[in-house]
Amino acid sequence: MLLTILLLLNGLLILYVICFNRKRQQKEPPLDKGFLPWLGHALEFGKNAAKFLTRMKEKHGDIFTVRVAGNYVTVLLDPNAFDGVLHDTVSLDVSRIRGLSIQKIFGLQMPNNMHTSERKWMEEQFKGVNLIELNSSMNINLRNFLLNDGKTCSASEWKQEGLFSLCYSLLFRAGYLTLFEGSNNAAAVYKEFRNFDNLLTQLSKKLSLTNGRMQSWKQSYQDFLNNEGVVEEMQTKALLLQLWTTQCNTGPAVFWFLGFLLTHPEAMEAVMSEIRGLSTLTDISLKRPSSKLMAEHSTPVFDSALRETLRLTAAVMIRREVVQDKVLVMANGQEYLLRRGDRVCLFPLLSPQMDPQIHPEPQCFKYDRFLNEDHTVKDTFYKNGKEVKYHTLPWGAGRSSCVGKEFAVKAIKQSVFLLLTHLDLELCDPEAKLPPVNPSRYGYGMLHPEGDLQVRFRLRRMYSDM
Repeated sequence: MLLTILLLLNGLLILYVICFNRKRQQKEPPLDKGFLPWLGHALEFGKNAAKFLTRMKEKHGDIFTVRVAGNYVTVLLDPNAFDGVLHDTVSLDVSRIRGLSIQKIFGLQMPNNMHTSERKWMEEQFKGVNLIELNSSMNINLRNFLLNDGKTCSASEWKQEGLFSLCYSLLFRAGYLTLFEGSNNAAAVYKEFRNFDNLLTQLSKKLSLTNGRMQSWKQSYQDFLNNEGVVEEMQTKALLLQLWTTQCNTGPAVFWFLGFLLTHPEAMEAVMSEIRGLSTLTDISLKRPSSKLMAEHSTPVFDSALRETLRLTAAVMIRREVVQDKVLVMANGQEYLLRRGDRVCLFPLLSPQMDPQIHPEPQCFKYDRFLNEDHTVKDTFYKNGKEVKYHTLPWGAGRSSCVGKEFAVKAIKQSVFLLLTHLDLELCDPEAKLPPVNPSRYGYGMLHPEGDLQVRFRLRRMYSDM
């Protein structure tokens, strides 16, 4: 008995030494394992990734390796070295990490090597004629929900609501109808969508229901899944995943955009002045301006304010798995060795988006940050005297870039334009500030607020009211 116990303890000791007693090797990034065996920094990372990574950056610099729940993750925060990660398809792999994530969160198991064919299908759906049709449908649905749904607002009385709730509900219902033909149950699905505890069960059931008039996008995706040999149960989970990825960012983005404008009067006036200038280019006999103006004319101020919003609130993480040892070259020429089996993570919110050397006063909302003095688009930024290729990455990059980015940006712009031109919209408390972000959302796309911003609104009657 004693011998058995000794052998067991010896085995556990050997396992600990092999798995957890890792030491930094020559040319490897600084290693920070944390104090907890196996967990390492998992608790701090999960609680507030931005705060934790900021602390690690101050301690170690632009590259370091941390232990997180048994995994060793090398975090790269030098945007001029990002290409070494984004464009490496030999030493780094994205599909396995993605597959593990969707299996863990959505219970979804797809055929091997389907990631490439699925991305190709998505790219076809979100460009050319398909994109034009989706944009048109989204615009119609937004207008219908805003103007024809008496529950939203009227011109005769003010309504009060949280801005986040207003924006998320409007964008979700319009997007759900555009992509999933869910006119009869959009409100019910939205309720479940916001309730993450019930999301994976009740929402998946609602998505599997059809009314015989499925939208072409949803039908086309199901046809694609059938051709790939995906079983029916996994198809429902795949639809749930697509609902999540297509609808989880636009609503929060519109909230932050409008929230920044409402709490920064000079920014609101600059944007509205540009919109009023567009309105003079259309038929004044129309009661309200059309969002087509946004597509037909340049809106540098509006676009700069949107880019600034995304810089402050888009918090994606770009992840790769190291499938063979790799030498990563930094912008200053220094080389670091990445171990096979480790992971690599880029966190653009921290760098470049919040890097004070690239964006002075990065915590401040500056609507004209992406404008030159002559109001042309500013696309050139520098760090340490060297031009930065990636000054913002709100939609990811490389093989991790958002395929539906153009559709999402168009939906955000359409929504904000409609809300600003069709509603009298104001803060309930003129001195109110934007709520803080929910720190648990870092790494999952657009940030969510902790709390809401109370606004009141009613329909505008005429152009002259703007």
